Amino acid sequence: MSSLSVTTVQTHLHWEDKAANLRMLKEKILSIPQQTEIVILPEMFSTGFSMNPRAFAEKMDGDTLRWMKAVSAQKKIILTGSVIIEEDGQYFNRLIWMLPDGNYGYYNKRHLFAYAAEDEQYTAGNKRLIASVKGWKINLQICYDLRFPVWVRQKNDRQPEGKPGIPEYDLIIYVANWPESRNHAWKTLLQARAIENQCYVAGVNRVGKDGNGLYHSGDSMIVNPLGETIYTKADSEDVHTTILHKEPLEAIRKQFPFWKDADPFMIDPKNLL
Repeated sequence: MSSLSVTTVQTHLHWEDKAANLRMLKEKILSIPQQTEIVILPEMFSTGFSMNPRAFAEKMDGDTLRWMKAVSAQKKIILTGSVIIEEDGQYFNRLIWMLPDGNYGYYNKRHLFAYAAEDEQYTAGNKRLIASVKGWKINLQICYDLRFPVWVRQKNDRQPEGKPGIPEYDLIIYVANWPESRNHAWKTLLQARAIENQCYVAGVNRVGKDGNGLYHSGDSMIVNPLGETIYTKADSEDVHTTILHKEPLEAIRKQFPFWKDADPFMIDPKNLL
């Protein structure tokens, strides 16, 4: 069964300075010594968590997307993280899933952080994105989404004869700018999402103070399907590669088949407008 190498980039971000962030991140990514397949950057990696989209938003053919295409192709990796995108007069906190061949998918953050007035500046998404890599299914999420378990809940669609289906995905990725003052919730909820969905979880956060004076301790984590921490790092920059294996995941699902007993449900698109 396949393995998947995932590199988390926990880093300080230059406040609202795209050029400086892209230079810094390119150097970090190209310096990764081992072979890796997915490189994960924090939320709004080119600007920090800015509530000034009019000044920093780009189109989908803008500088940051071109940068992602170039770095992904050069390093032969899948590169992901969120950026500020303008489309049809609306602004989105958009996660980009960039493939080395230049093709990409994207996910617009569903849950906007009203406490920081993100909901006043950005438009919420209404569609999940589950990517596929080497037989792995990956659910892509952004920061505040972590607090809302229904949105990410592993679906267990029943077969016609009433038997349970198969798990919808194997890994959840959260990219974040999550302040240190609420890091207990960050760490606890990453573990909870892994346990309840019987999957791996990767949470990638920034470090350092942002332009609003908020300190971020990082605490990026890789969590296994039992909720046990495989990797974590606090208070300093770190570029770390973790190899995930399918065998333990399948063994846990077989030994503890809780997913089969999950309640079937459907998210009504009418309520997401």
